[in-house]
Parts: sequence; C-alpha cells; structure tokens
Amino acid sequence: MVTRNYWWPGVTKEIKQYIEECNQYQRIKNRAEMLVRKLRLNTVLEKLWQHISVDFIMMLPVSRDYNSILVVCDRFSKMLQFYSNNSKNNSRKVSKVVRDVISNNLLWWD
Repeated sequence: MVTRNYWWPGVTKEIKQYIEECNQYQRIKNRAEMLVRKLRLNTVLEKLWQHISVDFIMMLPVSRDYNSILVVCDRFSKMLQFYSNNSKNNSRKVSKVVRDVISNNLLWWD
C-alpha cells in the first residue's frame, strides 16, 4: 500500500524489515503452520454438574478477611456459584469447597 503513493530505492526491503520488527504485527498475523489436529465438535453434555469450570477473581479489597472470589460454573446449565475466599487458602481448602459445591448441587438437582 505504501508503494501506491511513495517510492524510493530499496522501499520493498525497508517495508519488509519494518513489518518483521513490528511487535503488533507479529502478534496478530496469520500463521502458516499446520493445525495440530483437525477440529472436533465438543461433546454434548447430558447432566448437571458433570463438567464444571472453576476460576478465581483475585486482588480484591479485603472485606471480612476475604480478598478473592471462587467462581464455580456448571457447563451444562451455565449456573454460577460464587464463594468468598482468602488468597492465602491452600489448594486443599479450595478443592474441599469445590467438592462440596458439586455434591450439594448433585443432591439438590437429582
């Protein structure tokens, strides 16, 4: 597009070098590599609380000794549950909360 309006000796070479060094272009350009594998359809979920997603909202202002939120999402129903959490909690405490969420919801919805 530059050569439509401008020209100087070595214009093509300079533009190619500029593009190769451009950080933004390197992040958004299309890749010529082959895909790792063919795309597959997602499995169809059949039951509540069969597949879940767990995430944290971190670095919140401290309130009642809590500074993060544990978010548990059921992928089938898209139901979300939020639990106040302290980022100092270890993985055992968090996994116990997630286990309790799943077991309580299975009892509730069955």
